Amino acid sequence: MSASGPLRGRVRVPGDKSISHRALLFGAIAEGLTTIEGLLPAEDPLSTAACLRAMGVTVSPIVAGEPVTVQGVGLDGFLEPDDILNCGNSGTTMRLMLGLLAGRDGRHFVLSGDGSLRNRPMRRVGEPLARMGARIQGRSGGNLAPLAVQGQSLHGVTIRTPVASAQVKSAILLAALTAAGPTTVIEPQQSRDHSERMLRAFGADLVVAGPGGTEVTVTPGASLRGQSVIVPGDISSAAFWLVAAATIPGSELIVENVGLNPSRTGILDVLEQMGARIKVINPRDVAGEPVGDLEVSHGPLQAFSIDEPMMPRLVDEIPVLAVAACLAEGTSRVRGAAELRVKETDRLAVMARQLQAMGASLTEYPDGLDIQGGASLKGAAVDSETDHRVAMSLAVAAQLASGTTTLARPEAAAVSYPGFYDDLTRLLG
Repeated sequence: MSASGPLRGRVRVPGDKSISHRALLFGAIAEGLTTIEGLLPAEDPLSTAACLRAMGVTVSPIVAGEPVTVQGVGLDGFLEPDDILNCGNSGTTMRLMLGLLAGRDGRHFVLSGDGSLRNRPMRRVGEPLARMGARIQGRSGGNLAPLAVQGQSLHGVTIRTPVASAQVKSAILLAALTAAGPTTVIEPQQSRDHSERMLRAFGADLVVAGPGGTEVTVTPGASLRGQSVIVPGDISSAAFWLVAAATIPGSELIVENVGLNPSRTGILDVLEQMGARIKVINPRDVAGEPVGDLEVSHGPLQAFSIDEPMMPRLVDEIPVLAVAACLAEGTSRVRGAAELRVKETDRLAVMARQLQAMGASLTEYPDGLDIQGGASLKGAAVDSETDHRVAMSLAVAAQLASGTTTLARPEAAAVSYPGFYDDLTRLLG
């Protein structure tokens, strides 16, 4: 692919991946029917739906543009599956399933996934669940899948998590729904709060307290009721268009129907810090989640600095922000991002490797990057290394580079944004 001019027009990104997973899972353990509009029809939510079907939940076919229905089986209605539950490439599926299944007393489950997922750390979920009485075994002392879950009767506890992680927090909250007594999760900073918002909407007895919403308590006993859920566009997918339009001369875009949950909008704060021309238009509230359209155009950018307290709000956007940093004036600094080393790939190492191949000047640290701006990116042979966010970030970089860029394994983008390249071609005219 080669640079081919400005991006112009309107684009609607796929449904939010985090909310899509949770709508399926919470609909499954609710009583009655849940209808989901705008669910992301990509590989990760499909993995969640397949696991639920294997345990006796009726989930309608997931087709782009069609509502999805989930016939709930209640809090304790999962059947023991006949086979291994395949989570594909989805860490969210595996980690939330661990919380969901740990309290299914007397039933046995085995969770596995693809090669990438089988090498991602799961003890961060297994350890707090073990404190509630869960029995989870796997490779490397229970850190790596395949993971065997022997359902137990769980008890409520207070758990302080060492890092802010929505997946860890959500797994504990799901386990807490059937534990004996209340469970409280206390985070160092608030991670994304989709689970809290949606569990309350489904009827859970859940209280958020503490500075900045860092303490969440679930008291078991309430029944969940099926809901109508409208999934907003994923701001992590919108990030590629925001950076592309802010960096490619002559670009003017409107990204429609983007979820603007404050626990997810770190990307907007960083782009504002860079001086990017972005504004929110038509703000509104949809099913408890703030939503708006984002208008973005090209302009000069300054370097940014990101530290650990901000990281939970933009951890998935660091790869594409690294691309933006290459074009900014000054040296951009990312710290507190060690979590990126245990995503689908080691995203710090992969982005450093690939951007250096394109002529970027950067330094890698254990928990971040320094990226010198003002570089002229050059077309090169680059590789997504099977990571969806890397694939799309490099596609944006290719539009900013002189010469032709060849991207290996571009199909990784389908994990979260199946139509990404079609949208890119259309917006380039």
